[in-house]
Order: sequence, then C-alpha cells, then structure tokens
Amino acid sequence: MARRNRVNVFGLAFLDAMTCGLGAVVLLYMIINASVGLRAGRQTSELQAEVDRLDEEVLEGHKNLVELRNSLRQVDEQHALAQGLSPRLLKTLEEIRSELATYEEENLARREHIDRLKTDLNSLESEARRLAASLPDDEVPGNRIRAFIGDGDRQYLTGLKVGGERIFLLVDASASMLGETIVNVIRRRNLPDEKKIRAEKWQQAVSTVDWLTTQFPRGSRFQIYTFNDAARPLLAGSEGRWLDGSDRAVLDEAVGKLRGVVPRGGTNLYRGFAAVRTMRPSPDNLLLLVDGLPTRGREPPRRKTVSGKERLKLFHQAVERLPGNVPVNVILFPMEGDPKAPSSYWRLALTTRGSFLSPAKDWP
Repeated sequence: MARRNRVNVFGLAFLDAMTCGLGAVVLLYMIINASVGLRAGRQTSELQAEVDRLDEEVLEGHKNLVELRNSLRQVDEQHALAQGLSPRLLKTLEEIRSELATYEEENLARREHIDRLKTDLNSLESEARRLAASLPDDEVPGNRIRAFIGDGDRQYLTGLKVGGERIFLLVDASASMLGETIVNVIRRRNLPDEKKIRAEKWQQAVSTVDWLTTQFPRGSRFQIYTFNDAARPLLAGSEGRWLDGSDRAVLDEAVGKLRGVVPRGGTNLYRGFAAVRTMRPSPDNLLLLVDGLPTRGREPPRRKTVSGKERLKLFHQAVERLPGNVPVNVILFPMEGDPKAPSSYWRLALTTRGSFLSPAKDWP
C-alpha cells in the first residue's frame, strides 16, 4: 500500500504569511505610536501655556491681595482713630452745651434782676454819700484826672487809691479774662497759649498792673499774686514776703512774669483772699483786678456748672477770709452773664473804705 504524505500546516508559505502579518502589525503600531506622540506633544505645549498663564494670574492676584490688605489696614487705622476722636468731640460738645445753658440761665436771671439792681444802686449811692462825709480830712478822694499825693501815703486817680506802705495786688488769671463775652472765652480757651496771652482783655489787665507799679511810693513794699484755681506769687519763692517797691529791677521782673502768665481755669477768690491773709504784717492797701464773681470756693466743685446764687455764696465765703481793716480797691473788668458782680464788688469796696473802678477799654 502506498505511503501518504502528511500535510504540514507550518510550512514555508504559512510562515511567510505569518511573518508578513507580524511586520504589518509592528508597522501599524509604530505609525500609531508616532501619531500619538505628536498629538501628545501638541497637547502638552498647549497645557503648559495654559499653566503659565494661570501662574501669571495667580502672581497678579497675590500682588492685588497684598495691596488690598495694606488698604484694609489703613482703613482700620483711620477707623480706630475716628472712634478715638468721636467720644472726645462729643464730650467737648456736651460741655459747651452745658456752659451755654448755664449762661442762658444767668442771662435770664440778669434781666429779672435789673429792677432790684436799680433799687440797690439808689441805696448804695446814699450809703456812698454818707461814707464820703464820714471820711477823715486827710483821705478825701480827689476828682481830678491827674494823680496827686495827699500826705505821701495815698494817691488817687478818679477815686482809685494806689499808694500805701504795703501794697498787695491780686490779679484774676482765670479763663474768663480771655474775653468779654462767653462765646469769645469758649473760643479762645482752645487756642494755643501764645494766642491766649495776646487776648485784648488780658493785655488790658497786664497794662493796668504795669501802670499801678509805676505809682508805688518810694519806700513802700509790695506783693503781686495771680489767682485762678489756686493763688500764687508772680515771683517764685516770695510767698508771704513783702518785696521792695523802690527796687526797679524787682518791679520790672514782676511785670515781666505777668506778661508770660496764660489765663486758664476757674476763679477761686477764696484762695486769693487766703493768700492776702498770710502776709505779715497785713497790707494797708489791697488792689483787686477781677472780672466777675468766683466759680470756685473752699471745697472742690461737685458740678461743672455754677449758678448765679452759688457764685454769690462763694463770694461771701471768700470775703470772710479777708483780714480786717484792709481797704479793698476793686478794678472790675467787663464780663457778660454776671449781673450781680458790680453791686457785690461795689459793696465790698465801700464797706472796706476802698474804691471801685470799671475801666474803659483804652484805660490806663
């Protein structure tokens, strides 16, 4: 029997076909891989550009954030400053309103007091005539414009007694000496000190003291105190001591010190008269330069405002501190809202056998 040939499926033709197919697959893979790489490179470039753009935006955003934080810090500082100023401004406004209310009340009392004041004026004129008739012959007041010396220890100018052996000048240096009206006082008390010193009313008081010191008799002794909330001598270290009125250098120094005093604070006449009481021996002539009734007394005030009745009570309390037998010569400067001041100081001058003067704006 003839032998059959076996069929070999893995013949040469089959292997060629398989090899060609495998090469085709490898070629296709290489083509696809190259295409994918090109496309991935393009996408990577685009994404990198987008990332760079976003990074720039982030940097710009950080820069803007820093500027906004700085601006916010400045706004917070300004807000804090405004919150700090607001209570002070409100407090100042409330004080001004309180003072205006007080002065309005006093102005109303002044209008109601006019008729009584006229009656007091007539009574005081009668008392003045009676006291003038009872004066000793060597102290009859002169009525001439020029000053003259009687027996050497008294000098007169329109009734003002300037001389003496021991002359005490008591000068009001409170804030009210900054002006003649309440509005001007309130406005000027918030000015710098160099402008307060130049206030017209205070300069008139300084000029008055300057003139008075030129009238001191030779051989006399003197002392000058200012008073507001407290009383103190113009020349430091001279408390309770009499100074030589014949020493021109001392007089010039005292007047120079007064030119540097800044009016401020309240009016404590009690402290001023208490300082007069400490002098040994007592003065024989007290010259009081003032513009109204006191606003402070022996005890610290319990309230910010003082009524007209309370000021009159403080005045009588201060008068009790005066030493006996000392004539009080009053120079009263103008001040609105204090209707009882002229009559009160007039009575004080008359009862102590002194004199009363309300100067004109161009005096002395």
